[in-house]
Amino acid sequence: MKIDKKPADRFDWPLAFILLLFCVISLIAISSAQTTGQYNINFIPSQIQWYAIGCVIIAITMYLEPEQYKKAAWIIYGGGVLILALLFILPESMELVARRNGAKSWFHLPGIGSIQPAEFMKTFFIIGLARTITKHHEHYLEKTLQTDFLLLGKILGVMFVPFALIMLQPDLGTGLVFIAITAALIIVAGITWRIILPIFIGTAAIGATLLWMALYAQEFLAKFGFKPYHFERIYSWLDPYSYASNEGLHLITSLNAIGSGEIFGKGYKGREVYVAESHTDFIFSVVGEDWGFVGASIVICLYFFLIYHMTKITLELKDMFSTYICAGIIAMITFHVFENIGMTTQLLPITGIPLPFISYGGSSLMGNMLAIGLVFSMKFHHRTYMFSSDEED
Repeated sequence: MKIDKKPADRFDWPLAFILLLFCVISLIAISSAQTTGQYNINFIPSQIQWYAIGCVIIAITMYLEPEQYKKAAWIIYGGGVLILALLFILPESMELVARRNGAKSWFHLPGIGSIQPAEFMKTFFIIGLARTITKHHEHYLEKTLQTDFLLLGKILGVMFVPFALIMLQPDLGTGLVFIAITAALIIVAGITWRIILPIFIGTAAIGATLLWMALYAQEFLAKFGFKPYHFERIYSWLDPYSYASNEGLHLITSLNAIGSGEIFGKGYKGREVYVAESHTDFIFSVVGEDWGFVGASIVICLYFFLIYHMTKITLELKDMFSTYICAGIIAMITFHVFENIGMTTQLLPITGIPLPFISYGGSSLMGNMLAIGLVFSMKFHHRTYMFSSDEED
């Protein structure tokens, strides 16, 4: 027997409260970042606007049921791919395509600003991948090595087109997010470890080999199109102080800012270290300098609670499609947090990935709110049954 709950009871209030806290932290951090005077613009009104639009996106996304997303998955996925392709199809003379730092990743919309379609494609990709895995399991009830290889091929096929278009922009950071989402759903999809383990070990071996060659066999890699600035990024990550005048400067200033915050920080707008782009990709350096180890730890713990809460929701869901959706979103946000904080603290190379819900940016924030809206939808439309069993659900 199905137990119907009131809409207010089905709404995920804890998740909404976590987002509210992120909004407050974002506005405080961005306000403090502006004290360095890099830009003569007040970003606070725009960030509030993006959050307001994000709330509307969540409301619309939550209104639709998981089954509707499942039916429209290929339309959503295909539409996202088409929009990515338009970045290369539309001539730059139309001034609709904006290029930043050599990357052709943005649309310039008069009266609105720049929109990065790849931020939305992440969620569209998760929807397409979730439907692919669900349909495969519905068709192949008996799991074998052959069916697992087939599923792996389907997953990689769904990933290939958007991943290729993003790497052509080029946008390595976003490309890595797609790889992280794909890897997570390959594991969650239940593909046997006899297939997964050799792939992961092989990928790790290739990565380690390329890193070793970047350090000790640059001439060989140069024959395959690698440029000096590719190597400098690796060197400046491992030894930024030897490249303090160029590639390593950004990382050094970030480390100085975070380190100078010590335990309790310098207080709101107490910044003394100039960090370029501190309101966007390097917003964590602002948190570390203003609020020290304690403030940075609170932010990290808040992300932990967000990921824990979404994981709890995922484990409660009985519908496979909804489960894969939530798992993909968890992987996406986790990778974003790990990579962004890692690159500001020298744990990982700098790739230009924003910190979810805190960094300034309309595309990033709206894209993440779209993803969270799906989690709200899966929880809101989840059916609870009395005396339920796996077979009944």
